[in-house]
Order: sequence, then C-alpha cells, then structure tokens
Amino acid sequence: MPESHRAGASRWLAPTDTFLRSFLALPELVPCEESCAAERRLHESLVAVPSDVVTAESLATLADADARSNYAVFLRFRDALVAAGSLESYYLDLVQQGRVNIPPLFVDRIAEAIVHHMDHGEVDAFERRAGELLFRSQRVAFVDGQVLCGDRDAVDRLSDTGGFGDLGRLLREAQAPLRGSHLEVLTRENAADYDSAGDRRSFLLDLTHEVANDLGHGLSFTMTRAHSGLRALARVLERWIHHFLDVATTITPLQRIDDASWAWHVGLDVDSTALLNDLWRGEPIEPDRLRRLIGLFRLEFANPDEMRADLAGKPVYLGLAMNEDRTLKVKPQNLLVNLPLARSM
Repeated sequence: MPESHRAGASRWLAPTDTFLRSFLALPELVPCEESCAAERRLHESLVAVPSDVVTAESLATLADADARSNYAVFLRFRDALVAAGSLESYYLDLVQQGRVNIPPLFVDRIAEAIVHHMDHGEVDAFERRAGELLFRSQRVAFVDGQVLCGDRDAVDRLSDTGGFGDLGRLLREAQAPLRGSHLEVLTRENAADYDSAGDRRSFLLDLTHEVANDLGHGLSFTMTRAHSGLRALARVLERWIHHFLDVATTITPLQRIDDASWAWHVGLDVDSTALLNDLWRGEPIEPDRLRRLIGLFRLEFANPDEMRADLAGKPVYLGLAMNEDRTLKVKPQNLLVNLPLARSM
C-alpha cells in the first residue's frame, strides 16, 4: 500500500516502490519463456528498484516490439506518477485532461488504492463491498425483485469454468449450484465473514433500495432497506468527494426524480450520463433502455456557498446504470470534474 502524507486538509498517498512494483507483476510486463536476455535484465532491475532510470537506448535493446511498447507505457506512467507526488494529484491531473493516456487497469488500480485508504475507521462490510464498484466492473441481474451485482471477472470465470451461464441464470438455479459456485449475497448474517473470506469478490451486493410488501386486500407498503447496497455506495461516494475536494456532501438514494426545478445532474457511468441528459431534456426513452437505470441519488452540499452561485442550495442528481450487456462500470472521476463547485479543483 502506498504511504500517506499530508496534502492540504487530506491525507494523500505517495507512490512507493511497493505500489510501483505491483505493476511489474502484470502479465504484460513479466518475462515469458520467449523473452530475450535484455528484457529479463530490465524486469529484474526494475523489480529491485522500480524508480531506476531506463534510457531509450536500453529500452531499444528489447527484441520484442510488444515488450518495448508495454515497458514504454509503464515507464511513462511511473515517471508522471512520481512527478505528481501523490496518487490523488496524478488522478486529478489525468481526469482533468479529459483524455486518459494509460491503460484502464492502471486507472482502476490507482482508484483501488485510494478507496482502500479512505476505508479507515468504522466502515462496514457493505461499504467495503460497495467501494469495489469504483474500480471493478460488475455484472447485474434482476432476481426475485432484487437488483444484484457481482464482480464481472468472478462471474465470468464461473460462466467459463462452471457452466452456470450469466449471473441472473446462475442465481435462478437451485440453491445447490449456487453454493457450489461459491457466490453468496452479502447480508447482515454473513457480513462478519466478508473480511475473512479468501475471495471477497465472491460476495454479491444487493442494490435493491426499497422493497414493496403486499398485505393483501389491496393494501401494501414500501420499506427502505437498512443495508441497501445503494445506501452503502452513497457513503463511499461522500468520502470520495471529501477526500479529493474537501467538500462535505450528503448523498441519498432515490426511487425517482420529482423536481420541476431539476437543474444539475451527474452520471456515474457512461450509460446513466446519457439517460439523465435525455430525461432532463424531456426526450422519450424506450422502456428497455430506461430499465438499465438501476440507481438514482440526490446529492446536497453541506455548505451551499461551495456551489456555483446560480445553483447554490439546489440538489444535484446522480444516476447509476448498466449497459446493454448488463455490465456496470462506475466512473468515479465524473464526480470530481462535473460537480458545480464555486471554485476549480
């Protein structure tokens, strides 16, 4: 884990050799059987000293063109990260540019380190699991009135090796295959097992926020779930904003937006951004596309003076949506570049 240091009012993470060394363990950088001696020497020297200077001439001695390209990308990333001084400064610079010039996996690894660093103190298993949405793609399924998400790689691995198919079909199977797949929905009863689990990504997060109960005789009531995954995600996003921007907010899950004065919104992913834009403009939306919207939130600033003057005191609406393949890929950087702040980052 990178070391922390004081940066303004926040504790930000300095890139350490241990953090940089973790990238050198990626398959794209680990020498294979066909690797030349020069590549093996380069990898060995960088593992020993990840900040070691590598000249263009030295890089050119690598026989494999792909290896040269992969190392060039890593070295460019390493040098920029070290120059930024902290993971957060580098991340902010990267997202402000509007054009990411490093592999998405690198961005996710930085976000993962930051999320784990924010998880100090009293953070429960639901929030730790929800934090994974900021750096791990998820598969989404609707099962018996629940909206469940599972780690995409874990679910796909079961699909490939276990023959269970997609997440929805897997969960609709009899309980025996579900137990055999080692997937389980995170609940109050098994939350204590989450931290001790050999593979935390085997836990599914229930994003269902409200449950309708039929009392019969035409009577029903709606109950808000205390351990909703959306509520847990809201707490994670509040910490994310405060950690980077030193701005306090309250984020509340919603079932719908009933606001004739709707003035500002931020999509937490590509699909929800497009959906919220169309909803705000009042454009017709096909039912199948609308069903991809699996979460809505209202964000309120603790101090309205920290908002743009023309929007001070007004709520900001957030959306969460899956794509056509029922994959959810959160882009937490959207909250850092699209909030209506009174000041620039």
